[in-house]
Amino acid sequence: MNKLDASDAPLTALSMEGPLVVAQLGQSLDGRIATLTGASKYISGFEALKHLHRLRAEVDAVLVGVGTLIADDPALTVRHVPGRSPARVVIDPTGRAPIDAQVFRDGAAETILLTLPGVAAPAGARAVAVTPGQEGRFSPEAIVAALRAEGLARILVEGGADTLARFLDAGAVDLLHVLVAPIILGSGKAGFSLSPIDQLDEAIRPRTAVHLFNDGDVLFTCDLRGRSSGPRKIAAE
Repeated sequence: MNKLDASDAPLTALSMEGPLVVAQLGQSLDGRIATLTGASKYISGFEALKHLHRLRAEVDAVLVGVGTLIADDPALTVRHVPGRSPARVVIDPTGRAPIDAQVFRDGAAETILLTLPGVAAPAGARAVAVTPGQEGRFSPEAIVAALRAEGLARILVEGGADTLARFLDAGAVDLLHVLVAPIILGSGKAGFSLSPIDQLDEAIRPRTAVHLFNDGDVLFTCDLRGRSSGPRKIAAE
């Protein structure tokens, strides 16, 4: 496996044209994204962080749930590679976002809140109303449609794990990037949990490329367009 740094364009969304939903997750060898106390900075190495920022620079919008905003207060901007910062989009149906979150204060990029009709956004952001589904939640399809109506066709789903899982379960992800760091936490929050399956032939088996970054993280780039399932074929020894 060749070692690479995060400046290699073929690893990113640039290699795919048109409307696109990319999802990104960084985790430990044992599939954890944080300790039991919530500590998560930094499981991934610097090359992985540069790769994330490159993804941000190549999309129109970076999407997180309000839980991620409350827990981490992320900037969601491009800082470690050249490029422009995308629109920051927060899924916040009932207006839970802290008014002092930095995405509302820093002026570094547009900030959009996806809300229920009639819910106002804090100063420094604007609200885009989304009609909830039958369970009272925004479906991934409704979220993507609302953003594309705003001219935001290329979307990076960055967090948290529950938001990413909902997009995967709905088949709404075109390209999944999973960064695995050479670290074992032993316990903590799992990367994502999807709807249970009964048999292995129901598992998602995307076309996948594997890349090793210079500082040890491994990137799995999974193409989920026309995602397939089925038994894995094991070659005879």
